[in-house]
Amino acid sequence: MTRRADLARFLRSRREALQPGDVGLPSGRRRRTPGLRREEVASLAGISSDYYSKIEQPEGPAPSDQVLGALARALQLTLDERDHLFRLAGIAVPPRVAGGHHVNAGLGRVLARLTDTAANVVTPLGETLVQTPLARALFGDETGYEGPARSRIYRWFTDPSERARTPEVDHARHSESIVGHLVSASGNLALERQVTALVRRLTEHSAEFAELWKSKPVPGLYCEAKTILHPDVGRIEVYGQTLVDPDQQQALTVFTAEPGSESQEKLTLLSVLGTQSVATS
Repeated sequence: MTRRADLARFLRSRREALQPGDVGLPSGRRRRTPGLRREEVASLAGISSDYYSKIEQPEGPAPSDQVLGALARALQLTLDERDHLFRLAGIAVPPRVAGGHHVNAGLGRVLARLTDTAANVVTPLGETLVQTPLARALFGDETGYEGPARSRIYRWFTDPSERARTPEVDHARHSESIVGHLVSASGNLALERQVTALVRRLTEHSAEFAELWKSKPVPGLYCEAKTILHPDVGRIEVYGQTLVDPDQQQALTVFTAEPGSESQEKLTLLSVLGTQSVATS
């Protein structure tokens, strides 16, 4: 049963508890009310300001589970708070599975402060949950895929276009590294069902994966130095540093280039241009 007044009150309280800096927004001029503005929450959740304003009203519309999930991420709710939000809306609480799509609140707060850095949060199955603007400009938007293609592991072995930003000379090494990390994830009982399903699909669609999976490669560094062939600015060398959340099985990886290098200059250019095409800007 929907508890509309309680739902509106809860959303408002969580919005007012956040500051612009908590979600990577500039503070701007002095604010008349505490916390984030409604239009800021709406923008973070990918919904219209008018619709969000109505949701915050006691007699407003009943949001869908997709909208609730987006609001939980935008408001940086903990899993307990997310579950409470769903109960107030009268919608079944999503299962708490390892590597689920709810971003850990702590990782989300760290990511929000990396406004000029390429960073993302990824599950052990290679599902990108959220990216900074520079990460989207560098790697492309990896959050909009559906079904098995949500996993970049799956895309690497089944979609030739996924390899376009990696030099061909690095393909074999990258394939082995990816499978090695999946082998590591298979040892986690909480991920067993998901890993088994992904391995089955990949074995059916990729002979390369099937051979590598048989050999059970040992994973190396979590995020090795990598070369990216960007369609607009060309070759970029980056290094990854990773922060792992053991509870929700998520990892935040920050990508940087050597200071003063040509790659750093290209990252700076991308941070200015965002997802625009350099060629048309």
